[in-house]
Amino acid sequence: MRTQVAIIGAGPAGLLLAHLLHRGGVDAVVIETRSQDYVAARIRAGILESSSVELLESVGLGERLRAEGHEHRGIYLQMPGERHHLDFVDLAGRSVWVYGQTEVQKDLVGAGTAEVHYEVTDVALHDVDSARPYVTFADSSGAARRLEAEVIAGCDGSFGPSRAAAAPADFFERVYPYSWLGILADVAPSTDELIYAWHPNGFALHSMRSETVSRLYLQVPNGTDPADWPDDRIWGELATRLGDGEDGWKLTPGPVTDKSVLPMRSYVQTPMRHGRLFLAGDAAHIVPPTGAKGLNLAIADVTLLSRALVEWLKAGDTRLADSYSDDALRRVWRCTHFSWWMTTMLHTSGDPFDAQLQLAQLRWVTTSTAGATGLAENYAGPPIGF
Repeated sequence: MRTQVAIIGAGPAGLLLAHLLHRGGVDAVVIETRSQDYVAARIRAGILESSSVELLESVGLGERLRAEGHEHRGIYLQMPGERHHLDFVDLAGRSVWVYGQTEVQKDLVGAGTAEVHYEVTDVALHDVDSARPYVTFADSSGAARRLEAEVIAGCDGSFGPSRAAAAPADFFERVYPYSWLGILADVAPSTDELIYAWHPNGFALHSMRSETVSRLYLQVPNGTDPADWPDDRIWGELATRLGDGEDGWKLTPGPVTDKSVLPMRSYVQTPMRHGRLFLAGDAAHIVPPTGAKGLNLAIADVTLLSRALVEWLKAGDTRLADSYSDDALRRVWRCTHFSWWMTTMLHTSGDPFDAQLQLAQLRWVTTSTAGATGLAENYAGPPIGF
């Protein structure tokens, strides 16, 4: 097999890159170790920045997003006895959209612009420092295959082979001393905007996936077993941390359809290019989900990468490819800092001194136009390639 760009990973990053390359007249082949059903069902991010929405619309992937997604003007920040609304449109001129990663994946699969080989095994990257890199793998029937390319794009997440193949590289990591218990529930959201709540018991987040499905999170210790959190305990703790009954607000419980524990960490690998191997999305960086940046960073990465590869492979101009890592990392570090800031401001550590610092920070953000604007600008997101 031969193509211009071999893409490892058929999640949103890989399929969007293939879609953008196709529109630019560049051939790509995508390989994925999981089944198509498994990739389609992964419940991950749910917030799209305005720049992500604009990008998806500009490449023909916005029709269902506009029809079924939900535009949100801002968020609520909460402390015990206080809930403050931050209006991103008033503060920064930009909104965000609730539209799950599963829905973005459906749109990309439905576009049908990518040649994808699912359920492959034994994926290995070769000669990425040469002008003729290639990938070997066993296809779904077990037959050995070789995919030759001019460029390899690693969009296979933090556990795929691309990150290791990009060595030697520097990496920066922060592991947080807590996790999230994520809950998906078949119940209408109890709020019109996301609620980010600081509470002495730990952080809580009330999000949503649709008008009938709620997504909620609780800060829990690392190593927590979801089985230790039956439904009654989940709803009781959510009610406590989110202030059920305060100022007439009520949390509506419902059937929990999924629960899982998500460890929290920040990770950035640099550079995001090694020879003819380019990394994008979680293959290069991980952020805690507090700032809603993971999917948006992947969209920004592959947008920059697609422009660079089209210029290189169609016009012979390598300037954007040569600057790709630096260009992408500017946004990566900005969003990594914001995600760290949101995380450390809202998650309790058990240290009373830390708690007072957090409350002071929250009071500043919720009472200062400058503080609120800084949060709004970062949450709604900078332009792609800023």
